[in-house]
Amino acid sequence: MCQDISDKHTFVICAYRESPYLETCILSLLKQKCKSTVIIATSTMNTHIEKLADKYGIKIYVNEKKPGLASDWNFALQCAKTELVTLAHQDDLYEAYYSTDILEAYLKADKPIILFTDYYELRGKKRVKGNQLLRIKRFMLLPLRISKFQNSRFVRRRILSFGSPICCPAVTMAAKQMPENLFDDRMKCNADWSAWEELSKKKGSFVYIPKILMGHRIHIESTTSELLKKGVRKKEDIQIFEKFWPSSVAMVLEKFYQKSEKSNSL
Repeated sequence: MCQDISDKHTFVICAYRESPYLETCILSLLKQKCKSTVIIATSTMNTHIEKLADKYGIKIYVNEKKPGLASDWNFALQCAKTELVTLAHQDDLYEAYYSTDILEAYLKADKPIILFTDYYELRGKKRVKGNQLLRIKRFMLLPLRISKFQNSRFVRRRILSFGSPICCPAVTMAAKQMPENLFDDRMKCNADWSAWEELSKKKGSFVYIPKILMGHRIHIESTTSELLKKGVRKKEDIQIFEKFWPSSVAMVLEKFYQKSEKSNSL
């Protein structure tokens, strides 16, 4: 029988406007085999969010600062009081053993910074567990299947220098390892990749759990899809690549990376 880990792990649901998938996300968190604390953080308080929070007895925290992706995520991270925090995106799903496997890996790891799992894509009613993008990301993460490489700053920075194979909602963060404002407010699309780049400099481990334990939804109204259309992603991709490479190399890498952006459209 699994233990109650609500004093160790918190799911903070990042709720925005009126997502039709929010209730499904909530249910997937409440059905975890290991019970975690579940709260909601939002900068767009509305009746839809309030009703669902009341229905399931979930506490809401409202960000009174100027709303924005990084601002909302930083606020959400600060709302949790436990040593482990997962920022659950409102459109996504978590498999029943996500928190169980995260805690097990956390207890075994050497000074973990972040822990993250493999994932599938939710496209409409389909669960896509294998496509070109997912296969590329899994290939990039192969070195982190070896525990000694999880502590290597060189290895994880080399991985991140070619793109971000780490799915943001699949990540659980060790709260004590997080800076006050982890996510860069200047980033509208790559706040997560920028954060992993910053954390990759720290001593400790990036713990990869190669199990498909959550589903990331791809839909036309998502923030990522919207920013891709506006060309914001391209500019930010180059900015991140330039943290690892000269500008000329960053430009070349970005051209290849653009191809993966098509996977965020239906």
